[in-house]
Amino acid sequence: MVLVLKKGATEQEMQLIKEKLHKKSRNAGVDIKKYSGKIKLKEDPLIMQKKMRDEWG
Repeated sequence: MVLVLKKGATEQEMQLIKEKLHKKSRNAGVDIKKYSGKIKLKEDPLIMQKKMRDEWG
């Protein structure tokens, strides 16, 4: 999405662009907080990651 603010724009035009930017930022992304604490791990995540990386090499 591209919004253009031209030199000499009126207050109404600037307000419209501001509203479009705000609306876009609210809808963007995923709410990852709903996944917090859902996985129970038996070992440290960093140790798991190192083991997985060692498998590649």
